Amino acid sequence: MTPDDLSRLETPDMSGNTPSEPLAPRSSWPKHVAVIMDGNGRWAEERGESRILGHRQGAESVRRIVEHGRRLGLEAVTLYSFSSENWKRPKPEVDALMTLCAEHLVQERPTLLKNDVRLRRIGRDDNMPEHVLEEIARTEEATAHCTGMTLVLAINYGSRAEITDACRSLCQDVKTGTLEPDSITEEHLAGRLYTAGLPDPDLLIRTAGERRISNYLLWQISYAEIHISDVNWPDFDEGCLNRAIDDYASRTRRFGAVPEKSSES
Repeated sequence: MTPDDLSRLETPDMSGNTPSEPLAPRSSWPKHVAVIMDGNGRWAEERGESRILGHRQGAESVRRIVEHGRRLGLEAVTLYSFSSENWKRPKPEVDALMTLCAEHLVQERPTLLKNDVRLRRIGRDDNMPEHVLEEIARTEEATAHCTGMTLVLAINYGSRAEITDACRSLCQDVKTGTLEPDSITEEHLAGRLYTAGLPDPDLLIRTAGERRISNYLLWQISYAEIHISDVNWPDFDEGCLNRAIDDYASRTRRFGAVPEKSSES
């Protein structure tokens, strides 16, 4: 990217015009984008509205970002929808979130099919309402043949629990003698994670200006680039995603190595 491009990235477009895609060359875009969707409640409280309305508005942002990600040709988008710690929230809010999740799955099923998007859910089933699990299963089954993009919903998800479950699975194999402890590799463990078969995220976005990982994809984001957006999730739109991708494209990913010097330097 040129200095002018970076300047445009750092300066929001106040005209209301949103570029149809990021400025950076497509070859530099991430393949898998993970998002921590933060700020729904804050968005509502700033407007004197209920937190539930903020979550409903946040669901509209999910639709926008999934459709835009599909247009951009992303391979996968993973959304942190409900953490294993979110059960600590007031019961009326949790119940409303679960109802909203089930409603949204029913409403968006035709849109996912139209856009050739496959749904996949990661997380434990413990405590999950049966009707929500049923709608998730129906949507996963209906979209199983889709190949355009994978939408991963992390619901009742916690990364420490995921890694614990993966270790338990490996221990069972060791116990039965089908796997030797000394032969266990990173690939073995990765293959037992909920995300097995998916590429690791290249880019992690967190909204509402928060700067925490919050027990999200701890193994998978080991080398992801992190983009912090000050925008609350209900206001996060196509332009925000474009800017996050341009921010990602402006960086040099080293993976622990020293980048080679240009032959022209």
